[in-house]
Amino acid sequence: MSVQQLTISKFGGTSVADYEAMLRCANIIKSDPANRLAIVSASSGVTNHLVRLSQANVSTDEQNDILQKIKNIQLNITQHLENEDELNAQVEILLTQLAGHAQEQSLNHSLRVADTILSYGEQFSSRIFADVLCSIGVEAKHFDVRQVMKTNSLFGKAVVDIDLLKEKATEILKPALNETVIVSQGFIGQNEAGQTTTLGRGGSDYSAALLAEALDATDLSIWTDVVGIFTTDPRITDQARAIKEISFGEAAEMATFGAKILHPATLIPAMRKDIPVFVGSSKAPEQGGTRIQKEVDSNPTYRSIALRREQTLVTVKSPEMLHASGFLAKVFAVLAKHELSVDLITTSEISVALTFDNPQGSTQAVITQAVVEELEQLCEVKVEHGLSLVAVIGNNIHTTSGIGTNIFDTVEGVNIRMICQGASSHNLCFLVPENDANKVVEKLHNSLFPMQ
Repeated sequence: MSVQQLTISKFGGTSVADYEAMLRCANIIKSDPANRLAIVSASSGVTNHLVRLSQANVSTDEQNDILQKIKNIQLNITQHLENEDELNAQVEILLTQLAGHAQEQSLNHSLRVADTILSYGEQFSSRIFADVLCSIGVEAKHFDVRQVMKTNSLFGKAVVDIDLLKEKATEILKPALNETVIVSQGFIGQNEAGQTTTLGRGGSDYSAALLAEALDATDLSIWTDVVGIFTTDPRITDQARAIKEISFGEAAEMATFGAKILHPATLIPAMRKDIPVFVGSSKAPEQGGTRIQKEVDSNPTYRSIALRREQTLVTVKSPEMLHASGFLAKVFAVLAKHELSVDLITTSEISVALTFDNPQGSTQAVITQAVVEELEQLCEVKVEHGLSLVAVIGNNIHTTSGIGTNIFDTVEGVNIRMICQGASSHNLCFLVPENDANKVVEKLHNSLFPMQ
């Protein structure tokens, strides 16, 4: 057959957590002939085990315990399949390889081996999911994405060679999609030396988006455990509601400022090729979801409220800034030296306030003592932790009158540490103490998104 419509479907860890979950995803693939390429994450829980296995100083007993837990997760799925024995043999081969890498890592810790270890979750789940598809009458084959997803050697956050991906995907993957459904992996790639790499945070969604771009897909579907993108985190307020459609610009702002449903990088390839992105729940596909695309029917002033915790505020102050040039360049040179990315920035005559994101699970503060000491050679430095960033996302926020009044009257009494607005038409951001964050978001949501 010739593929006219091509949908790339990506399934997250909870969507392939067990046999029942995989079966739901398989039926999603079966329900639409345009679904020709499925990209899967590791089954829920496996990646956490692999992260531990990739660390230094893991005893042999602990390694064996982790390997057994990973094996149990996989065999709890394969036991439901007619092809159980053959699948279990594949699982055993992968487990033996994984055990060898774990032993190597315990003796000589390296980022290269860590990436190899972390890749096994997707290797397990993709092989098993291909068989689940076959079990319900869908002709499907497993495919090793490393054949096409070529990267540099920046282990842990490898950069994909987009041109080479396009070339390889057109040569190898595209013809295969005409014959069968292909199941492959997110998150992982391969460098020029043939070593396994990982793409870092949000890597699975990003992999799917890159493949959609490379294959000229007509749609990209991201299947997770929630029914689309919400006006705010439903865990903060039960007044949050799903958004039916949203523009690329709005979705990018939401992802950047804390909405967990999508990683910001995911949207970049889709935006380059104008590929609509659908976000829905694999547990309840009949409930629909959120469609992200270039043009939408409605462009409300307020679309959503995002929250990003664990923010660091750095204020640098120096009288030398007054009517002087070059000071900011020196500050940013220090930050660039330490590979630090600034999120928000505001300035006054003699001071600059900068925010930095401390990703959840980070083992080290972003602003180290070494950074502070270098900055102190230029200016006075103040570092504040325990802050959260609240972002009001919408349209034409920079030109709509009354925005500030609506927002800040609502959160009166809260100590706001920083306000940033004007650089984007899609957001107004401010910092609040972490302890006030949920209350601020809930009050804002009730005010800006009244129940209809």
